[in-house]
Amino acid sequence: MSDLGPHELRILVTVERERGFTAAAVSLGMTQSAVSHAVRACERKIGAVLFDRGRHGARPTAAGARAVAHARRILRLLDAMGSDVRAAESGTVAGTVRIAAFRSIAAHLLPAVLAGLTARHPQLVPQVTIVREVGRGTAGEVADGNADVGLATLDADATAVPGLLAGRLFEESYALAHPRGQTRPRELPLIDWDENCGSYTAHWWARQDWIPPATITVEDDTVVLSLVARGIGMAIMPRLTLLGAPEGLSVTELGPQPPTRRVGYVTTPELARTAAVRALIRELRSVPLPSGTTPVAAGGGRGGAG
Repeated sequence: MSDLGPHELRILVTVERERGFTAAAVSLGMTQSAVSHAVRACERKIGAVLFDRGRHGARPTAAGARAVAHARRILRLLDAMGSDVRAAESGTVAGTVRIAAFRSIAAHLLPAVLAGLTARHPQLVPQVTIVREVGRGTAGEVADGNADVGLATLDADATAVPGLLAGRLFEESYALAHPRGQTRPRELPLIDWDENCGSYTAHWWARQDWIPPATITVEDDTVVLSLVARGIGMAIMPRLTLLGAPEGLSVTELGPQPPTRRVGYVTTPELARTAAVRALIRELRSVPLPSGTTPVAAGGGRGGAG
């Protein structure tokens, strides 16, 4: 197979992003025929069909999705190369570091991390994307080349994302959130949300005969908290999500052995060695942990999403 050049990788990424050759050509300042020719050349070099063409435009095949993920990661390394090499000479960490985080960790841990990071490295620019921690979640963003570091949920039963390095930060338990003044909260209707990953609570949940089926399921944990505070039901939620809960909501322990989840970071082996990612990881490990969480021993492994 002949090597693909950076310009070819950029064309693949742009076609996938724009979902069509014509839109990609406009974005790249090329002709549609030149983009189409370049994609066919890439397919010949790789030996696989990368895009389904049709009236819908161009959609990546399974092989194409994998190729584009590789392309993004390679282009990111090329982009980071200059600032990383200069950091080795000068000691100054500069450039960008892209972070994918789910909402609660972005709200309660990330502000302190970014404040410390930018104070120590004023030429380093963090770029943060909030990602719902469902499916492949933040780890999937890293695997697909859309982020350098993902602040992710790490659990033995979570879906593994091959090829990523993971580090643990803390563990948090789940608790029962219910309206204030409610004396029998376990008898209330259950309110749940999509990111309340069953992989963390499944074994514990199966042993509880008091938990009813959810009467309301929403996409956002803050909506759950608002509904519970209004007296509409109860919810089983991780501690981090309960920080800053609205007035009218109380929290009760679930017992001596509540379900827990581990939170950490994931990155790629190649980016883990860059100065920007190393600086971010050092900051993640140095800031005080959010209230209600317990530190866990540092360790590597596979990244997972709930």
